[in-house]
Amino acid sequence: MGHGWPVSIQTMWKDPLPNFYGPDDERLHKIAKKIDALKALGCQIIRFAVPNIEAAEALGMLASVSSMPIVADIHFDWRIALRCMDFPIAKVRINPGNIGAEWKVREVAAKALDKGIPIRIGINGGSLPKDLEGEPDRALAALKAATREIEVLESMHFSNIVVSLKLNNPETVIRANELFAAQYPYPLHLGVTEAGPLVAGVVRNTAALVPLLKKKIGATIRISLSDTMEQEVIAGKEILACVDGGQQGIRIVSCPRCGRASFDTHAFVARWSERLYSLNARISVAVMGCVVNGPGEARHADLGITGAGNSVLIFKHGEIVRRTDVQNADSAFQEELNSLLGATTAS
Repeated sequence: MGHGWPVSIQTMWKDPLPNFYGPDDERLHKIAKKIDALKALGCQIIRFAVPNIEAAEALGMLASVSSMPIVADIHFDWRIALRCMDFPIAKVRINPGNIGAEWKVREVAAKALDKGIPIRIGINGGSLPKDLEGEPDRALAALKAATREIEVLESMHFSNIVVSLKLNNPETVIRANELFAAQYPYPLHLGVTEAGPLVAGVVRNTAALVPLLKKKIGATIRISLSDTMEQEVIAGKEILACVDGGQQGIRIVSCPRCGRASFDTHAFVARWSERLYSLNARISVAVMGCVVNGPGEARHADLGITGAGNSVLIFKHGEIVRRTDVQNADSAFQEELNSLLGATTAS
């Protein structure tokens, strides 16, 4: 993480962790399987809220079977952070606004130093230290809060640090992170806090993160949404693709649908979205609403599908390769996708 490494995508588990009965608890393995699916989708780090010692115990058990690095998110009680570090946790996040006195931070840092576990100083605009709550410049307030914690950690010769400066306004997020990056070498975790539902959240995160990432500011991102973890990961992949002009795996091109459309693009994309995004391949897939312009508009797509009435066309690079009906469209599409992936792998 940091200079020279690709930007990684994070998400956060949305539900409380149950108290597992043991390593054979099927709930434990169900969550681990869900983590596997998120990893296949493109997620590289996952964070869990740890509100109490029981949750720390559960997270420790999960960390022992997880295929993805797990971050413990700690608020209020430093002892929870200490307990989490008895397990194979990849990182601990503490919030300077509520973790408490400096000696508590020092205890956490001492154990993290001994265990070789990184600490994320997680600044959040909604929970700044009390003396900074009235600061009119929110970007400067966030920077001051981060500086205090960094000074404590550096005084202990602790430098395995990640910092996040999460605020709600995209412009403020940009300025806070630019100010930090000009002053410190530590990697930044980027995001907009309380960004909102799917559309609003993606727009606000894109507005904040793209300008920063284009300036090579940011080592990890989390697209905070009032939506699923899957949507957070997909949004993160698309934002990174916008930044570097490259393609983060599958690229889906689909028309918005109109009165001319007779192929249900919305339903098809809903059925196939997660399956496609989970593929480890750099191909583009077009889902078009009508045969009038579909193949032509998506002529550059590696694989596409469109239709009219009960007739469905599957095309590659604008050329029709298969005709079928609506009932067999998904299976035919899967066969052509398998063929394309086989050819891509062979080449």
